[in-house]
Amino acid sequence: MNRVIHQMELEPEDHELCKKAFVMAIRDALNVVSGKWKLAIICTLLSGPKGFADIERLLATISPRMLARELRELEVNGAITRPDPAQPGRGGRYELTPSGKALEKVVFMLADWGKEHRALSASTPASDHGV
Repeated sequence: MNRVIHQMELEPEDHELCKKAFVMAIRDALNVVSGKWKLAIICTLLSGPKGFADIERLLATISPRMLARELRELEVNGAITRPDPAQPGRGGRYELTPSGKALEKVVFMLADWGKEHRALSASTPASDHGV
């Protein structure tokens, strides 16, 4: 706790959270998972590899074109992989890379925060939100 207080007393440009490397790391992370569907796709793959149709069915309201685009971007960014359909037993199913699997804890933390935020927002009048 003393470390947090100490950091808060520093000048903003010296604060760890304001350093360029920290901000760039956040930007890199958001570049991989930003968008309406990317985290949802990652969630569908947390339980194991899935084919295109399986992911499309689980997400229900995503168009095939959008799903293909999002899968391609996740693959380019190294969060998922699609093994060669010719590989025995794999059948071209999408799966998380080790980097993608590491997002599991982030997904659960984000879900926990979302639940807390919803509960707090529901108990706070709109005027308190500056709306």
